Amino acid sequence: MAYGVVCDCNLLLEKNCKLILIACNSASAAAYDLVKAYVGTKAKVVNVIDPVIAYLDQNWENKTLGLIGTKQTVNSGIYANKAEALGKNIQVKSLATPLLAPMIEEGFFSNSISEQIIKEYLAQPALNGIEGLILGCTHYPLIKPQIDAYYQGSIPVIDTSIIVAEEIKRILTMEDMLHTGKESSRQFYVSDYTDSFEKSTQIFFGEAIKLTQYPIWD
Repeated sequence: MAYGVVCDCNLLLEKNCKLILIACNSASAAAYDLVKAYVGTKAKVVNVIDPVIAYLDQNWENKTLGLIGTKQTVNSGIYANKAEALGKNIQVKSLATPLLAPMIEEGFFSNSISEQIIKEYLAQPALNGIEGLILGCTHYPLIKPQIDAYYQGSIPVIDTSIIVAEEIKRILTMEDMLHTGKESSRQFYVSDYTDSFEKSTQIFFGEAIKLTQYPIWD
């Protein structure tokens, strides 16, 4: 993992990135400190967990929340531990939902297949008594409408992607680094290119995306 992190950071620094977002809960739990130490003062480094914890601190005192995410994120216990450390009596009840991310990547969402899998997970006893549900994976906002439909308004669903985006905007504004001009071009690099992954990016962006592998192996 360390070698891959160094390669990824080197590319982003070569591209003069002013902020690096670790846009994955599992990677944020496992590699945030490593990335932050390697990048140093060359760029801001943000993970997708701490902005959510700050949001809970301000809005969910004395509440019991559910969390769904990958096995790695759930097993790390990072959300529950950080929420407890706030001292606000916020309890996080976590459930690993390993089928959801690959299901989404294969395009199986907003249909009867995804509806049944989501129901099976959300009905698990581990989530009994929750007053809100944290989407602890960056894939899950794509199935938020189905999760909302399951709860029928009885349980607020916390879309962490919005919280993180707002935090990034806040940081860039505070540091006077927010780009306010016209939209510039976008570049997409991957460390492990596959045709299927390139096709699946259209699910997230709603358009065909061209991926470039980095580093380019001879």
